[in-house]
Amino acid sequence: MNKLEDYLNSHPLSEIHPSDIAKILKQLDDSEFADALKLVPKDLLGDVALALPDRYFDDVVENLSVDELRHAVTELESDDQADFMHELEEHDENIASEVFKTLDEEDKQEITRLHTYDEDEAGAYMQLEIFTANKNEIVHDVIKRFGELRKAKTIENIQNLFIIGSDDKLRFTVGLDDLLIFDFDKTLLENIESSSDSFEPKKAEDRENIKDVVHYFEEYDLSVMPIVNAYGVLLGRITSDDIYDIINEHATEQMYNLAGVDDEVEDEVLKAGKKRASWLGVNLFTAIFASIVIGLFADTLESMVALAVLMPIVASMGGNAGTQSLTVVVRQLALGDISQGDAVRIIKKEVLISLMNGLLFAIIMGIVAAIWFDMKMLGVVIALSMIINLLAAGFFGAAIPLFLKKVDVDPAIGSTVILTTVTDVVGFFSFLALATYILL
Repeated sequence: MNKLEDYLNSHPLSEIHPSDIAKILKQLDDSEFADALKLVPKDLLGDVALALPDRYFDDVVENLSVDELRHAVTELESDDQADFMHELEEHDENIASEVFKTLDEEDKQEITRLHTYDEDEAGAYMQLEIFTANKNEIVHDVIKRFGELRKAKTIENIQNLFIIGSDDKLRFTVGLDDLLIFDFDKTLLENIESSSDSFEPKKAEDRENIKDVVHYFEEYDLSVMPIVNAYGVLLGRITSDDIYDIINEHATEQMYNLAGVDDEVEDEVLKAGKKRASWLGVNLFTAIFASIVIGLFADTLESMVALAVLMPIVASMGGNAGTQSLTVVVRQLALGDISQGDAVRIIKKEVLISLMNGLLFAIIMGIVAAIWFDMKMLGVVIALSMIINLLAAGFFGAAIPLFLKKVDVDPAIGSTVILTTVTDVVGFFSFLALATYILL
C-alpha cells in the first residue's frame, strides 16, 4: 500500500493513469488490496476496475458501496460503462440492478442501447460520445463549440470531426489538423468542395462483425472509425485502443483453442477441469484409434523390436511438422491474409515445405537407423515413412483449418486433435506397413 501512496502523492491527478494504479494493486495481497482501494481517486475507480484482470473485479465490487459504484460508472465513457455494468451483472445481478437504478436517464439509455448488440457486432464496442457538426455550419462556430465542449470535459480523445447532413447521415470525416487550415469564415461543405483532399469517411455498420472492423483498422491504419446504422445514420465511433484490446483477446482465444483449453483463469478448479476433460476425452478416443492401427501389426512388432524403438520418431516428426503448418494457416486466416481463392496455393506451399523437410530428415534418420541397428533396409523403411508422414502433415495441417473456415467453424477449435490423429495414424500405418512388406 505504501507503494500506491507514494505513487499517488508523487503525481498530480492529471498525470495519474489507471493502468499504473492497477499494476500496483495486482502486487498486493487480499488484506492490503481492500485498504489500497480506498486510496484510489473516486473519479478513476471505474477505469482502474476495468484495467485490472477480471478475477479482481469481484474484490473491487465487494469493497465499494452502491453509491461508489454509481460514481465509478458515471465517470466512464459509454462503451466502458456498458462493459462495467456487464461485469457487474455477472458478479451480482441485484447489485447491478441497484446501481443501474441510481444512474441518470441518459446513462441508462446508452448502456441499454449498447447491450442490445451481440458481442461479435461492431455496435457492442462503439463509443457514443462523438463530436459532430452539420455540413452547413461555419468553421469558426464549430471550432468555438469544440473548445467549449473540450474545456467542460464533455468530450475527450477527439481526433476527427464527423460531418452530418440534416438527416443525421454521415457525410464526411475531417481530421482536426485539417479543420485548422480551413477558411474559418466559410461553411464546412464549402471548404470540403474547394479542397483537393478526399474526406470520404471509412465507416462500418453497427451490425457488422467486429473482426471485419479490426481488419479495416489494420488495412487503412486508422485511429478511429465512425459507426453507422443500415441507413447511414451516425451512431458512434470505435477507437484504436478498443481495437488493440480486441486483437489481444482474439489472439489469446486462438492460443487457448489451439491447445484445446478455454480462457479459464477466472474459473473454479472443477469447472476448468470439466472444460479440459472434454478435449482430453476426444484425444483419448483418437489415441485409441491410433493404437488400433498399431495393433494390426502386432506380429511385425513382436518379430522386430527395433520398430517399436523407431516408431515414435515417425509420429513425432509428423505431428510437429503438421503443427507448424496448422499454426501458420490459422494465424493467416485470423489476420485475413488468405482469400477464398488461396486454398490451393496455401496447401501446395505447405506440402512443398513438408516435402523438402521430409527428404532432408528422411536421409538423416535413414542413415542413423541403418547404422544404429545395422540394417540398411530398416533405414530405407523409416526414410520412406517419414517422407509419407511429413507430406500428410503438410497437406492436412493446411487443409484442416481451411476446411473448418469453409464450413464456418473456428479453425483454431479442434484442429490440433484432428491433425494429431491423422499424423499418428499415417505415421504408424506407413512405417509398420512398409516394414511388414520390405523387412519380413
